[in-house]
Amino acid sequence: MSKVVCFGEVLWDIFPNGKKKVGGAPLNVALRLESFGNDVTMISGIGNDDNGQKLLKYMSSNGLDTAFIQTKQKFSTGDVTVTLNNKGSASYEIEHPRAWDKIDFTNELESKVIGADAFVFGSLIARDEVSKKTLYQLIEIASYNVFDLNLRPPHYSKSVLLYLMKKADFIKFNDEELYEVADYLGSKYKGLEQNLKFIAKQTQTKHICVTKGAFGAVLLYNDKLYYNSGYQIKVVDTVGAGDSFLGSLISHLLNCETPQKAIDVSCAIGAMVAQSEGANPKISLQDLNTFMYP
Repeated sequence: MSKVVCFGEVLWDIFPNGKKKVGGAPLNVALRLESFGNDVTMISGIGNDDNGQKLLKYMSSNGLDTAFIQTKQKFSTGDVTVTLNNKGSASYEIEHPRAWDKIDFTNELESKVIGADAFVFGSLIARDEVSKKTLYQLIEIASYNVFDLNLRPPHYSKSVLLYLMKKADFIKFNDEELYEVADYLGSKYKGLEQNLKFIAKQTQTKHICVTKGAFGAVLLYNDKLYYNSGYQIKVVDTVGAGDSFLGSLISHLLNCETPQKAIDVSCAIGAMVAQSEGANPKISLQDLNTFMYP
């Protein structure tokens, strides 16, 4: 199995019913990667508080290497207020600053990233200059950069997105993000596949995936397109579905599965998360096979 480092926010998602669930896009990706047997390290920051200790315990108990979780005395552990519409689609209120905004660069972080097969990060972690500076240093020495756009207004800028895309070896969008970025780059195309290939050319990225919600996903992998049209489910909430999709996809590609199998399994995982509450439901191989091949 592969060695993967995930970098970015770890936090609590607070739902309308008052329930708190473990979250943060890179943490969700890390947990799904670990569930497929990969060796996964999480780099982030927590506060010196009860919420931080509970997060740390949760990560450790779920098999993640937490040696690089920095404790910040002056900042609280991250929390996000989640709002769900009548279709279960989520929007987020993300407070700033939080401990994960203040991840400091160290030589130990550098060594860990150099030794990894992939380095996974999102756009949200670049909203604060401290964590952004550390990210910029680490992407220069990573062997395979996986960039997961998570466009949460107002926590991103065009210039940062374009910079990170050009540094990435793999980019993951949802369809709305794809069109927004294509517009940034001056695309005149209307079709999804046309814009996907346009972005690949503009950023010199050979591996790009676009999720389409209930309609599955499209993967560009070494100049060939792969498709999955999605699975019929009843959505409970969409929180973390795209993150688990990405964790599954990266796991299967890194471990030499075919791109078609990788996207098929990953769409199934994303759908199973969307039909469950919270970002990180447990999904066994038996559950997955039953879902895919009823």
